[in-house]
Amino acid sequence: MTIDIRTFKIPQSVLVVIHTPALDVLLIERADAPGFWQSVTGSKDTEDEAFATTAAREVFEETGLDTRAPGHVLTDWGLENVYEIYPQWRHRYAPGVVRNTERLFGLCIPRPLPVTLSPREHRAQIWLPWVEAAERCFSPSNAEAVLQLPHRQSPQ
Repeated sequence: MTIDIRTFKIPQSVLVVIHTPALDVLLIERADAPGFWQSVTGSKDTEDEAFATTAAREVFEETGLDTRAPGHVLTDWGLENVYEIYPQWRHRYAPGVVRNTERLFGLCIPRPLPVTLSPREHRAQIWLPWVEAAERCFSPSNAEAVLQLPHRQSPQ
């Protein structure tokens, strides 16, 4: 008898738009889907993990940036998107799970910084002005989050 001990992803995640006060936005390219540019994303590790904890962990894992560093401000936007999980990634979730709830955050940092990517997750990085960044995002919910930046952050 074979026991399946796979751990499925929890269908609750974060999207963290990393940006500067001048509204330059960091995008990272997925390693498993070249050409798919996005902000930092990631699922909760446990059902009871706070979204803010997930956001800070995912930012560090995917970029090496510490959300608590001087001048860095992580903000929970208090918004959630519910969307259908892309078919190519449904195998990561329990059978029958097709929808994900995504909590939106912003991380404002003083200036564009080089980041340390996790090579198993991402292959490239780019800083772009917010409108160009929104146009480059493969995910409509990510693009919409980037387009909200002027309402969330005053340019300096």
